[in-house]
Amino acid sequence: MRNRLYELDGLRLLAALCVVFFHYTFSGWAGGHSPVVFQAESVWSKYGYLGVDLFFMISGFVVLMSAWGRSPREFAVSRAIRLYPAYWVGIAVTTLVTVTLGAGVFSVSFGQVLANLTMFQAVPDVANVDVVYWTLWAEMRFYLLILVFAWIGMTRGRVLAGLWAWLGLTLAVEAGVLPPVIDLVVQSEFAHYFIAGMALFMLYKFGPSKQVLVLVPLCLGNAVYRAIGYAAAVGERYSVEYSPVVVALVVMALFAVMTLVALRVTAPLALPWLATAGALTYPLYLLHAHVGFIVFDRIGGAVDKYVLLFGLIAVMCAAAYAVHRFVERPLAPALKRLMAPRRQPSVLV
Repeated sequence: MRNRLYELDGLRLLAALCVVFFHYTFSGWAGGHSPVVFQAESVWSKYGYLGVDLFFMISGFVVLMSAWGRSPREFAVSRAIRLYPAYWVGIAVTTLVTVTLGAGVFSVSFGQVLANLTMFQAVPDVANVDVVYWTLWAEMRFYLLILVFAWIGMTRGRVLAGLWAWLGLTLAVEAGVLPPVIDLVVQSEFAHYFIAGMALFMLYKFGPSKQVLVLVPLCLGNAVYRAIGYAAAVGERYSVEYSPVVVALVVMALFAVMTLVALRVTAPLALPWLATAGALTYPLYLLHAHVGFIVFDRIGGAVDKYVLLFGLIAVMCAAAYAVHRFVERPLAPALKRLMAPRRQPSVLV
């Protein structure tokens, strides 16, 4: 089995860029945060939020792959090293730009920043410093479930049983059989993406099985159902209409592509340089939204909107690379050593 699926790095960058275009050419002006209107582009870019759905499915696949064979501590350390350094930089940059240039667009408080540094600000219901951070709370809850798998011990049978249980709880929450508070753990809005991603990793690792061949289509059906309902809510928020057919087709395409990855059909597309593209994804996602909206608000009337759009995306990609090159890469080994369990000194007898 290959150690790294470079094609997934490319998909991650594609998902991030979809979200960036969604924010810059649709939700920014539709939500009142940007004076620069991209009316024609919004016809397609309004669907860019579905990049988050792809993120969640990739997470299901990749996080289970990275956790397989690791102890709970090793998994927790690897996730902390992966998430927090870039996240703290994102908070610092977003806060600095908001405080200095964001008057009238966004505001941020000291207590809000402190709560956000933990990545658990949703627990005391503290507002996110940047709107995109809501997905990190979903990811963190998913990681806690993976931690349970790591603690129990991962085997093919145990993981598949856990996936069936999770899907069953998802359907029970949707049917109103279980109290809504259970959804804090179940995450029925997006559980099908995590479950499908994990099931597809099982397909990748162990080959086809009847359970996976049933589980993934069930997740797809629920994903289409929930995605259409979610699109209606997004449309109501921004006073636009979403085509249920387009939403359904995009979701089916996401499942199809990830299935091809699991079946190793995409292996010829696994180019090593895509690792760099994938490395940009997380810091780009963290940095682009509020900072970009503030830039549009401040200079949108003085610069051609397309020059500003693509120039800003280029700057954000460069900033994302800088965070990866000068923060994530140098800090990762140091943090790993710091968080590693201390060895007890041997006693000579």
